[in-house]
Amino acid sequence: MLVRSLRTAVRIPGAEAPYDTAHVTVRYPALAARDDVERMSGRLAVDPAGAPYPVVVLVSGVNCPADAYRWLAFRLVEAGFVVVGYDWVGQLFPGEHGLTPGVDIVAAGPEHYGERPTTPALGPVLEAVAGLNEAGQLAGLLDLDKVGLFGHSAGGTVILQSARPAWFPQVRAVVSYGGHTMASQMIGYPPNTLLPAPVEAPTLIVAGTHDGVVAASAIRYGEQPGAAGHDPIERTWREALPETTESWLVHLEGAGHMLASYPEDPSTARGFLETPTDADHDRLREVLGDLVATFLSAHLHGSADAKAELEELADHPRPEFAGIRRR
Repeated sequence: MLVRSLRTAVRIPGAEAPYDTAHVTVRYPALAARDDVERMSGRLAVDPAGAPYPVVVLVSGVNCPADAYRWLAFRLVEAGFVVVGYDWVGQLFPGEHGLTPGVDIVAAGPEHYGERPTTPALGPVLEAVAGLNEAGQLAGLLDLDKVGLFGHSAGGTVILQSARPAWFPQVRAVVSYGGHTMASQMIGYPPNTLLPAPVEAPTLIVAGTHDGVVAASAIRYGEQPGAAGHDPIERTWREALPETTESWLVHLEGAGHMLASYPEDPSTARGFLETPTDADHDRLREVLGDLVATFLSAHLHGSADAKAELEELADHPRPEFAGIRRR
């Protein structure tokens, strides 16, 4: 399949210039160039065969560029989705800026949690995509009532906290890698506080068995790094999601926190907290991509084959899975 991209930008309300703009990349299945104009410009038409296409938004981890998820974006376009990523250089903490999925510290804090999304970026990005469905190459080719979210690390956290149907009714499936809803003491929570995840759409939570970033972050939540039983990702699946939400938990054997972000930039993010393992991370990324594509196909395309494949995985897990659970 031929994958092409187009780009736009969107302002984030409430953010101060110059840190008030997110740059959005949209990848789509394309037709080969049909004339010299398309060939020379590279501006290729969308392949209408699979339209209207459900939309998947990739929400990055802190200081992870959107292009680090290009491998997954291509895999999902091949599975019949239009895939959106964004880069926003914004405030991480007071006085510190970097690439951010968008984290509203006030909305995430103990006095206001649950009043609004904890990421101020998702709404404007979805509005930008809706604008692309009105005019241009993508006009009329997107199914904006079927949106999936994939979040990595802090991106996983904010989508789990923000995918409330009252805020984003178009979200029909949520996937998180290395994300959880344990609340940091730095913003005023007591130790070991787990925040509810108001997600009613089917949810897949994926983690690596060798996630050194989550292990090292235990101190933020009132535990010592490496503390026995410290598994905020499993707690999120077990306790934070509503009992009525279809939810899956998959652990990938030997995978680290930065598996989803590739190639990893050692000058940024927090991969330095991890001890390398001898696991085949290229292979694990293939497994993760297949799992995400299958889950989203089951719930956004309504694919009977994808649903059957999920059932098969539950009954006969892949050898790369350290465990798979659902409820």
